[in-house]
Amino acid sequence: MAVTRADVARRAGTSPALVSYVLNDGPRRVAPETRERILAAIDELGYRPNTVARSLRMAKGHALGLVIPDSANPYFALLARAVEETAHRFGYPLLVGNAADDETRELGYLRAFLDRQVEGVLAIPSTTGPALRAEYAKIPTPVVFVDRSFGDGDVPTVVADAVDGAREVVAHLIGHGHTRIACLSGPDVSTSRDRVAGYQRALAEAGLTALPVLRRPFGGRAGYEALAALLAGPHAPTALFVTSDLAALGLLRAATDHGLRVPDDLAVASFDGIEYAAYTSPGLTTAEQPIFEMGKLAAELLVGALGDEPRPSGLHTLPTRLTTRGSCGCADSFVRSSNTLLERMP
Repeated sequence: MAVTRADVARRAGTSPALVSYVLNDGPRRVAPETRERILAAIDELGYRPNTVARSLRMAKGHALGLVIPDSANPYFALLARAVEETAHRFGYPLLVGNAADDETRELGYLRAFLDRQVEGVLAIPSTTGPALRAEYAKIPTPVVFVDRSFGDGDVPTVVADAVDGAREVVAHLIGHGHTRIACLSGPDVSTSRDRVAGYQRALAEAGLTALPVLRRPFGGRAGYEALAALLAGPHAPTALFVTSDLAALGLLRAATDHGLRVPDDLAVASFDGIEYAAYTSPGLTTAEQPIFEMGKLAAELLVGALGDEPRPSGLHTLPTRLTTRGSCGCADSFVRSSNTLLERMP
């Protein structure tokens, strides 16, 4: 008779769920001592994982759904790839919907996912509107948010520490001697609000006055077109904090076209940590989010909720990392992003 996971669990004195976590490297952490007992039991019993159940899930459409705001944005693309890789590891195909920053389109994808009986939903909400909030509240399957939330704590959410990450970036600009620092923000979503809060906190801690925040859509074109408005007025800023790398890339090109030298005439720092931030000239200083870890954890929480584990709850916050390059006035050495796609794949 073939050895089962239940046999391994009995030999190790633990539960079959923990055996699954060890074999799949998640979705829950297993204490080192318990992990060693399970591995020893696997070796003693000669257990070989049965891939049939996993294959059946892949074949019979036991899928998960993921809604992202903009599939063309490299940040969301990497986040979706991390979710997909993790879901695949647990045997779940992933259906992906591109909301294109449109609430009606996002609602349509959610309803289509439910019509196809997905087992769980991951989402980066495109807006905080009441219709979208109500739709997520009535989804009968487990839901996990990643990157953004509605801020009420009802849905488990995985985010980066945007407030502290932005505060650290702006404090770094202040450390270069800048006292007039402007902020280019994205649309009114939780991530933008948190990054603006970090910008304002850094200036307040230094006894400086925050300038009016300019809001634009995410994207390179928006960053390019925003530069003139950011520099308008008799007291132009000497540094800019941009709440997304993609907008900062457009802004760097606009600075060149306006005859400005970065960082001599205008220092620039940003937030996200996409791979392309390393390849500008000068390189872009940014707060790097642990993008792959965020997607992986969100998928693991959702998969865990599909088993015997209780549904996850609360806010799961991961730290950012300040990566300095030439755009802020630091040495313009080539520093690769920690979010390089091929290096993050299992």
